[in-house]
Amino acid sequence: MTENARTAPGAVRTVACVGAGVIGGGWVAHFLGRGYRVVAWDPAPDAGSRLRGLVASAWPALESLGLAEGASTANLRVADTLADAVSEADFVQESAPERLDLKIGLLAEIDAATPEGVVIASSTSGYSMSEMQVGARTPGRLVVGHPFNPPYLVPLVEVVGGARSERWAVDWASDFYRAAGKSVITMEQELPGFIGNRIQEAAWREALHMVAEEEATVEQIDLAMTSGPGLRWAFFGPCLTFHLAGGEGGMAHMLDHFGPSLKSPWTRLEAPELTAELRDRMVAGTDEVVAGRSTAELIAQRDRRLIAVARALEEVEREEAAERAGGQA
Repeated sequence: MTENARTAPGAVRTVACVGAGVIGGGWVAHFLGRGYRVVAWDPAPDAGSRLRGLVASAWPALESLGLAEGASTANLRVADTLADAVSEADFVQESAPERLDLKIGLLAEIDAATPEGVVIASSTSGYSMSEMQVGARTPGRLVVGHPFNPPYLVPLVEVVGGARSERWAVDWASDFYRAAGKSVITMEQELPGFIGNRIQEAAWREALHMVAEEEATVEQIDLAMTSGPGLRWAFFGPCLTFHLAGGEGGMAHMLDHFGPSLKSPWTRLEAPELTAELRDRMVAGTDEVVAGRSTAELIAQRDRRLIAVARALEEVEREEAAERAGGQA
């Protein structure tokens, strides 16, 4: 298939979802909410009823967010066979259980049955595409499209190819996910755990250490995050947050002033050496993110968003309290 004959990312109409568990079902709900026709397949005998139940549970949240024109649960069809599911697909999202042998065989089977030129993405969170694409006849169109649970609410997708993936497939998948309403990170190289998982895994391991050493309780750890850095990280990541910690001097001042504390025993995770090259790379990268905004502008934006998050959480907590009170009446 030539590039001109390939379906454009913004022209996709039919998505095949292979695997209908928690992640696969979340993808189905997301694509339906964005107005796509979805054909799903899962080998489990009760896959159809279970999937429709997952979609029904997610639908109120999608309605609250706002459905795309033409979005409907009626646009879901559960296929009897894998070949039927992918036969007319413009894009395929695989979300099978995390077993390497299963992934290798299934992706090879999907590749053999899917029309030429259609991109196939895996939701894997643990394997590289280089490991998974070894059985495929046309591995160039296979990429990772790693979501976060639930896929119909959390916007991030990390896209990366394997050793045998072709660049056009990585770029096409990234453009498609954006057209489908996702926030996309297109990674230039494979990285175990990708980006998001590595960051949250570092926090998770430190939490386990603190509980194991009786330094903090589970309740304290969760509250420390939800009432502390977690609020800021909802809209400013750790890099931009620390940029503001440097005041008018920004990231450069923060690193120069607080850099030595990297060697303080604040975490079991070993810190890298703060070399001049690393410092300059952090400063340059932060400047790109800041994009000319002043510190005062960033602080004002941060404060508005913190207030919005706090008010939204208070509103939800009031609604939940009222629901509990009503249930006890």
